[in-house]
Amino acid sequence: MRHAPGRNLLAGLTVAVVALPLALGFGISSGLGAQAGLVTAIVAGALAAFFGGSNLQVSGPTGAMTVVLVPIVAQHGPSGVLTVGLLAGVLLVLMALLRAGRYVRYIPASVVEGFTVGIAAVIALQQVPAALGVPTPEGEKVLLVAWEAVRDFAAHPQWSAPGLAVGVAVVMLVGARWRPTVPFSLLAVAAATLLVETTPLEAERIGDLPAGLPAPSLDFLDLSQVSALAAPAAAVAALAALESLLSATVADGMSVNQRHDPDRELFGQGLANIATPLFGGVPATAAIARTAVNVRSGASSRLAALSHALILAVIVYTAAPLVERIPLAALAGVLLATAVRMVEVGSVRAMLRATRSDAFVLVLTAVATLAVDLVVAVLVGMLVAGALALVSLARNASLDQEELTRHLPPGDHTEAERALLAEHIVAYRIDGPLFFAAAHRFLLELTEVADARVVILRMARVSTIDATGAQVLGDAVDRLQARGVTVMVSGLRPGQLRPLESLGTLPRLREAGCVFDTTPEAIDAALAMLHRTGVLSRAGRGARAEEAADRVGAGGAG
Repeated sequence: MRHAPGRNLLAGLTVAVVALPLALGFGISSGLGAQAGLVTAIVAGALAAFFGGSNLQVSGPTGAMTVVLVPIVAQHGPSGVLTVGLLAGVLLVLMALLRAGRYVRYIPASVVEGFTVGIAAVIALQQVPAALGVPTPEGEKVLLVAWEAVRDFAAHPQWSAPGLAVGVAVVMLVGARWRPTVPFSLLAVAAATLLVETTPLEAERIGDLPAGLPAPSLDFLDLSQVSALAAPAAAVAALAALESLLSATVADGMSVNQRHDPDRELFGQGLANIATPLFGGVPATAAIARTAVNVRSGASSRLAALSHALILAVIVYTAAPLVERIPLAALAGVLLATAVRMVEVGSVRAMLRATRSDAFVLVLTAVATLAVDLVVAVLVGMLVAGALALVSLARNASLDQEELTRHLPPGDHTEAERALLAEHIVAYRIDGPLFFAAAHRFLLELTEVADARVVILRMARVSTIDATGAQVLGDAVDRLQARGVTVMVSGLRPGQLRPLESLGTLPRLREAGCVFDTTPEAIDAALAMLHRTGVLSRAGRGARAEEAADRVGAGGAG
């Protein structure tokens, strides 16, 4: 935390400004009120930052968690939500002790994208009643609730609330494109509040907020309800683990030298969810949007996330009367814009074009998220992705056997590989499938490569590759290039081109002139590059490396 404290404190302030309207909005959407959202952002934000496994994560109430909590509130009331949060925290700590964090990395990218699209749709639909200024109809299915809200509005239209909601959303979306570093969400909410205060416009406000955190209490806990709440608690724990570890992975990808500890992250989230209900807060998880703001603001340590929680606490103690005057429609606009920004259209389009299997899994997961619930959607997506991966492997089995027999290396390549390593070149041959179940292990192994200036990926023996494999390969290339390592690819087969093209990995390598038909061609190019940059200091090395290229090439084109 002592590293660049000023920069980390500034990042914390930036995240707090972004987090304030989101915490208020998600607290209200969950059914427990704005105070619950603020409490969650403060208590969970501080504990998860201190005990979690990432230096960059920012935790608090999230849209995905809100989606799960709404039916729990309807069935069991606010005390049921607090009990679920406590039980989920205990489950997360048990998952951490069982070292279950590593398994979340096996979720396919297509499932994650579909999950995100579905969540965004649910969050947007949840905001319809507040955005239209009508009471929220009863019901658990967001589509039906939104439709009833539209009918109520059509019967007695009042345009103040829709105008505020649309205005805030437009300011956020346009402002983010114009000046990404400016906190337009807070500025838009402040402007909407001022407009309602100074004009005859009518709009429902947040209402009374206590000037401080409530005292911790277990009065909500009813032991007779624990068995009935076990299944919802398991769903909340699963979602918290999934969203937190995905967020940590995103944060790692946005930075160069950061890597999270998945089991410690689960432990930190568990402690946060055990403590938050004692103060009346909703279940929490790491927030991808706020974490991204934290990284882009220059955060490099936990001080940024901790200061974000402290700044929110100061706001609660000093500015509660001002926060009470915020119109609910303005917060609905914030969440509508957030839902739109959750979906990266380019990423979804690339995933849909990658393979038919990836497109099917993405659409299925999104529809299941909207029609059923998040945890079921992820399970269905995982099962279907696994089945399709097995089908793909079965189709490629005979072809792969023929290729391996024809290009089986005549001898041990240890000496050849040692000669290349002496030239700071690593030739990394990938055998078998590069799909979601194996891709992250490959990424970890590849990014551990040390003392190399060039890494050559030999792809001729890759039997199948899906969108996750292509995405992970792109992440590995980015990380190696950030360390000054040049990545070259050889032996690509026609079946590998589509996902690599769609996810943008191959075009970048082609532009850099780093795609080759055969491994010997790649080695020659690597040697020429190292000679030009002066890395090779002795002429004798070149002869050994050329001999190594011949011997590696004897194993086949790739």
